[in-house]
This record gives sequence, C-alpha cells and structure tokens, in this order.
Amino acid sequence: MDDFYVKIGDESRFSKTVSESDVYMFAGITGDFSPNHVNKSYMEKSSYGRLMAHGALMVGFMSTVSTMIIAHCRDADETPVSVGYDKIRFLKPVFLGDTVSLVYRITSIDTTRRRSVGDIEITNQDDALVAVGNHILQWVPNS
Repeated sequence: MDDFYVKIGDESRFSKTVSESDVYMFAGITGDFSPNHVNKSYMEKSSYGRLMAHGALMVGFMSTVSTMIIAHCRDADETPVSVGYDKIRFLKPVFLGDTVSLVYRITSIDTTRRRSVGDIEITNQDDALVAVGNHILQWVPNS
C-alpha cells in the first residue's frame, strides 16, 4: 500500500467540550429544535435529567477527524472526498459540558476503487464509548 495516500492504522484525533452555545448554534443552523436539545424543563422530567447534544453534531465532529486524516493529501494528484458514513450508532447521550474525544483509524484500503475506510470512535471524559461509525473516502482524479 505504499502507493496510496493513507495506510491501514493511520489515525487522527480531536477533542472538544460540548458547550450550550455549540448545541444552540447547531439547532439554529439545522432547524432541529427538539426539546431534547433546547428545553431544559422538558429534559429535567426525563430519566436523563438534562439537555443532550444532537447526534448529528457528533457526526459533524466525525467529519472533523475525517478531514484531519487527509490534511497531508492537499497537494496530491487526486482529491479525497467523503462518499458516506455507515453503521453510525449513538450508544450513550452526550450532555452539555461533556468532553468528547474522537479517534479516526484507517481500517481498509481498496487501491483499485481508490477508496479507504476509517472506523471512528467517540468517547466522553469518563472513557465511555458514546458513538461509533465508519467513513468512506474516495480519491478522485484532479483535472
């Protein structure tokens, strides 16, 4: 696999504390004003007892680590683009104030199809696994 841009085992990492403003700005951008994310009184009645971040915000953070894994490829003869996320699962809620840490790890490469697959894991500050997914990158020829 020496002739490809990434190799199996390559990793990128990203961490962020999820703030109230992150959640409210994301709600404003997407229009997702579910009470799970923006209505404190509503969530205080639930078994969770507090507001939680959007799962789609976690997918946004997955995009961050996918961009980081290919940062060194910007001058290549091909352009890496995301062609999808598979098997995304939200295993535990992410609450406002939680610090999430993401690891993106290249797990397979198909040089014939010009693709790589990365596994993504998100853990919280307690090292609890809160979300997982797979990401597919396609390298397309430059003109």
